[in-house]
Amino acid sequence: MDVLTVLLADHNVVLRILRSLERGRGLGETEQSAQAELVTSLVVAESGHEAVEEQYFWPLVRKMVPDGDVLADHAIDQEKAGKYLLQRLENGPIGSPEFEEALATFIPAAREHINFEQTRVWPLLREFCSTQQLEAVGEKMVAAKRLAPTRPHPKAPAHPAVQKAGGMTVAVLDRVRDLVTVRRNRQPSGPWI
Repeated sequence: MDVLTVLLADHNVVLRILRSLERGRGLGETEQSAQAELVTSLVVAESGHEAVEEQYFWPLVRKMVPDGDVLADHAIDQEKAGKYLLQRLENGPIGSPEFEEALATFIPAAREHINFEQTRVWPLLREFCSTQQLEAVGEKMVAAKRLAPTRPHPKAPAHPAVQKAGGMTVAVLDRVRDLVTVRRNRQPSGPWI
């Protein structure tokens, strides 16, 4: 599976969760419980997605696309801001003003980031990469996703070598923490997850 197909699947999962979060904004216990599960799914999906992108996708963009460094730096800045918001969503009580502010900020920022990737970066990648290159990176991303973190780590360096070296350790610690805190590790469904 090529890298753009992998990313599109992730983006579609995230956009589906965002739409559900926008619709399910009630104050009742049932609504808040459903919203908490959606937030956990969003955090898991985004945390793994961003970690794997930093390991494989953005290095490909930097290497193959003219001005790839500028594009990657811009996207990684967006992603870092998103990780801080995800952390606030995960830590904030559902329905609190802090939670609602973080959600209201995250949703348009996530859509803007997805649009940036799909409209600005992907066409250039198609132009400057071979089918084989796109498929090779896509396969690496699929494999890495299985071992990706389940929580945002906004203070972790976005450097690919750091992500690859420390990513598995962080992912294991995330999963242990998920078990200890009884946090449901909700992997959103997707065609390649």
